[in-house]
Formats: sequence, C-alpha cells, structure tokens
Amino acid sequence: MKIFQVLARPFVTFVERYYPDAFIFVIILSVITFISALFLTDATVSSTLLAWGDGLPMLFKFTAQITIIMIGAHSLAHTESVQNFLTRIGQLPSSAHQAYSLVAFTAGVASLCAWSFGLIIGAIVARSVASECSHKPFKIHYPLLVASAYSGYVIWHMGYSSSSALFVATPGHLLEGRIGVIPVTETILSPINITLALIALATITIICPLMRPKEEDAIEIDPKLVSEDHKQSVEKKDKLTLIEKFENHRALNIFLGAAIVTYIAVTYSQKGFSLTLDYVSWTFLAFGLLLAKSPMQYIKLVNNAAGTVGPIILQYPFYSGIMGMMATTGLMKVITDWITSIATPETLGFFAFLSGGLVNLFVPSGGGQWAVQGPIMIEAALSLNVDPAVVVLGVAYGDQWSNMIQPFWTIPVLAIAGLHMRQILGYTFVIFLITGFIYGGGMFYMGAG
Repeated sequence: MKIFQVLARPFVTFVERYYPDAFIFVIILSVITFISALFLTDATVSSTLLAWGDGLPMLFKFTAQITIIMIGAHSLAHTESVQNFLTRIGQLPSSAHQAYSLVAFTAGVASLCAWSFGLIIGAIVARSVASECSHKPFKIHYPLLVASAYSGYVIWHMGYSSSSALFVATPGHLLEGRIGVIPVTETILSPINITLALIALATITIICPLMRPKEEDAIEIDPKLVSEDHKQSVEKKDKLTLIEKFENHRALNIFLGAAIVTYIAVTYSQKGFSLTLDYVSWTFLAFGLLLAKSPMQYIKLVNNAAGTVGPIILQYPFYSGIMGMMATTGLMKVITDWITSIATPETLGFFAFLSGGLVNLFVPSGGGQWAVQGPIMIEAALSLNVDPAVVVLGVAYGDQWSNMIQPFWTIPVLAIAGLHMRQILGYTFVIFLITGFIYGGGMFYMGAG
C-alpha cells in the first residue's frame, strides 16, 4: 500500500538529514539531563556532576553481559552448522514482501522469549535473508529489512523477560510491603496483554513490508557482508605440529561447551527455570563452542565478532551517567509526578504508558527504569485506587514503545547488520506511531474496565 510508503518517507528523510549519530545523541541527552536537573530540582552543579560521575560505572556489569552475548551470538551464527540453517531460512522468501514479514515476525517471537534473543537473532536473520535474497530476481531494501528486525523488539516487555512484571512477581521485592506479590498471570499472562502482544506482532508483520520503497530505490546488502557470511573461518594446513593438533582438536571445545550446558541445566533443576542475561550469555557461548570445529576456529570467530562491540563499550557508560542523574537528583520523580498529577483512575494507566515512554528516552534500561520509576507509579496507583498491575503494564509498554526512536538498543543490532542508525530509524518511527495507538488504546481499555 502506497500510503505506508508515503508515511515512512518523511521520517526517513528527517532521520537521514537531522538525526545525530548515536554517540552524539547520548552526548546531547547528557547535556539536556544535566540542565534539566539544575532547573527542575534542588540539585546543584556539583551534586549533579557527582551524580553523573557516580552513575558512569552503574552499567559495567550489564555492558559486559551484552558484550559477551553479542560476541557469542555473532560467533555462533558464523559456525558452519548455523550458517547452513540460516541459509535455509534466507531461502524461504519468494518475494520482497515475504522477506520483510519473515524477519519482523521472527524477531518479534524471539523478543517475546527474551529481549536479548529478539535483538541478536533478529539482526542475524535479517542479514542472512538479505544475503540469500541478493541472488534472487527481486531487490531487498536492506535498511528496511534491518528495521523490520528491530521492530520486533517493540513487544519484548510483553513476554517472558519483562523486567517490571518479573520484578513485582518475585517474593521479597522492594515494593512487596505496599502491593504484595503480583503474579505474572495478572501481567504478562493476562488476556489483555496476550491480546495486545498478538495484535502488535501481527501489525509489524503486516506493516513492515508495506513501507518498502520502489525497487529502483532499494539499497541492497553490502557485498562485503555477503562474502563475509560465506567465507571459511579456518585455513587448512597440510601438516600440523603436535601442539597445533592439540589446539585444533574438537574434543577440547566440546568439553568446555558441554560443561557450560551442564552447569545451566543443573542450575535450572535446582532453582527453577529463570532466564537471565548471564544464562543467555553462557548459552550463546556454549553452543558456539559445541558447533565450532576446534578451539582455534572458535577463537577466530570471536576475533571476527569483537569489532561489533566498540559502540557498546563507548556509549553505555554515558547512558549510565544519565541514569545516575535522573535517579539521584530526583529528576525522574519530577517528570513522573508531573504526568501523573493530571491523571484520573481511568487514565492513570495511559499516563503511566506515556511517562514510561518519555523516561525511557533518558533511561533506556527496562530494569533500571522500573527500579526508579516503579515505586512512584505504584504510589500513584494506590492513591487513586488503581490496580497496581495496570501501571506495571503501562510503564512496560511505554518502555518498549519508545525504543523505536531511541538509538540505545539499535547499537547491537546495527553492529551485526553493518548499518548506521540513521538508515533504519525513519522506518521505526512509523512503527512507533502505529504501536502507540495500540498500546495507548489498550491502556484506556484497562482504565475503563
């Protein structure tokens, strides 16, 4: 439908011309947050500066986890077995329309399983589909294909890894004295959440291909990326020394990979199934080791993947500094209080959604955002006699919604896809608008109920 092509065009043009690089974006956000804290709170220049500096290392563990996930997923994707599997997936589409839908749907389903799965698997599948479709008689607009993969991330908070829902469902959580434990049957497994998730998934699957440009304007995948996907990772030698035979013996990496898998299995059997970033990291690492032909081949795969993590290492500490300023100076409370002050029992969920989307621009971490914003929203719900589960979902929806215009989570996707942020955000702006109506409407429906 041309209407979606026309709708996407001005956003694509705007982002390409005026949206700053992701690193510049975080600098601008830092300045805005700093100035806002000075004018909207009682914080001084020195206290705000200290809040920023003290916040810089807050995401170091998180950064390391994401780095391992990216390197592990990238390496796993380039093992021979996975490459063959991805090739078969890439061969499925018989038209450009099917290619965009396949990538969006796959990324969405993966995001419901775990947000990290959605990001990494979506990017890998997009790259694989583009590589295979480059040999077919139709053109794929690679930026839109990657945008389709990132669009699947707009539903992650409605699935298994929802930070806010899991937080309030955990016995002993910080707000238990006020609201008790809210089971996931009232949040992510509630009929309204499941319905909205299915609607959103179907919507992105349908809308993404409708935004495709004319075939003559399509930008296909870089041939260098295609050749990289198909190149051999190991150079075979006619004769190996004794130590080289030892280094290239597959039994070594199989032993290490099996040890990690066994550790995860034993942990789950003793503590129950609970997917965390640590276990996601070890899962990618373990299966990469199991499928690699030797330890030395796996090292080469890791070396090839290492170049994808630079932007994360550079930018995430500065987002952490923003989080420090928002939490320590009370700026987040000011923003949330301002929005909820105009709410009624019927509209509090909707305003929780809006505030979640706004705060996410400055604190793009679902868990970190809920830890600071959650208590404020829960108090608002209690004061207005609103079911706390409503604001839990409202903040969650807002968080995932504004990810479509926040470059923080595009970094790992684009590092694997080999694109720049400006090439995809124009399309995700459209997804942002459309899903805003879905989630906003859903929150109004909850308020009316």
